[in-house]
Amino acid sequence: MFKKLFITGVAALSLLTACEPLAELTPVLQVGPAPAISSPADGSAFVLEEANADQSFATFTWSEATFGFDAAVKYTLQMAAAGTDFASPVDLGVYQTVTSDDAMTVGEMNGKLLANGFADGVPSSLELRVVAEVSPEVDPVISAPITISVTPYKSTIVYPQLGVPGAYQGWNPGDSTTAVYSRRNDNTFEGYAFFETATMFKYTQGPSWDTNWGDDGADGTLDPGGADISSGDAGVFRLNVDLNSLTHTFVKTDWGLVGDATGSWDVDQNMTYDAASRLLTITLDLVVGEIKFRANDAWDINLGDDDGNLSMEYGGANIPIAEAGNYTITLDLFSPDYAYTITKN
Repeated sequence: MFKKLFITGVAALSLLTACEPLAELTPVLQVGPAPAISSPADGSAFVLEEANADQSFATFTWSEATFGFDAAVKYTLQMAAAGTDFASPVDLGVYQTVTSDDAMTVGEMNGKLLANGFADGVPSSLELRVVAEVSPEVDPVISAPITISVTPYKSTIVYPQLGVPGAYQGWNPGDSTTAVYSRRNDNTFEGYAFFETATMFKYTQGPSWDTNWGDDGADGTLDPGGADISSGDAGVFRLNVDLNSLTHTFVKTDWGLVGDATGSWDVDQNMTYDAASRLLTITLDLVVGEIKFRANDAWDINLGDDDGNLSMEYGGANIPIAEAGNYTITLDLFSPDYAYTITKN
């Protein structure tokens, strides 16, 4: 009897192995409705006041997102200018629950608005949305936007910053003159540094070594407490850091003035770095026309002035020169907001 049963089992096994292989089992997602923002109400209006800068801005709440299985859901609250379809969203916070934690103050919200180009004293129409994510392999679920109006007040913008201590400045993480800034409050940072000789440097969070990053493999990836970064050369360098992806880049920049007011849009008039003023400068004769600033005799990195307010934008508008004469021109790349001056001698 045992032998008979054994043969029957073997036959059954043979039949199973002769069949097509079983399909690989994969979890089936059952995505529920997208989150819906319930507070603040659609159409709410806020007028920010400096006297309340330390108070909580608002509490945001939304409905829960479900994906058909138990997992921690990450909710990112975002804002953008109304009508832009969130082309350049600004993160207001990341949460593990369906309500904000009231951590953002009026002053912080005001700073985010000013840093992203919203004018003080003017109601700004904003759209808010919640992005729910459970895994990089699963598409996020995004709420329908609501619209609110927020009027910021005028104040000095204090940008988040990272220190850039290195051999060039005595390895001092508390030196606020050597820093990179997050102008959009989005954990991406940019700034310029002058290295008199080839140097080593790192990045720090705040004026101490408690949180710092280097680059162990010199591969553009930041490592907590990692190896010193080598500039490889002397000069003015543009530094970029993305703490969201823990990556960084740096490039040497030789700046010049170009434009028909200088005589050519193809040949740069080289600027010099003045260590005492921490400015790039040039004195030269100009004719009536236009100018721009660019780096490395190319257009990959160039600065103009879209609003005629002596503040610079990458790829910005040409700067007019209305009268021929001898001029001294300066370029400040070492402050949070890039700026220039034009002085007729």
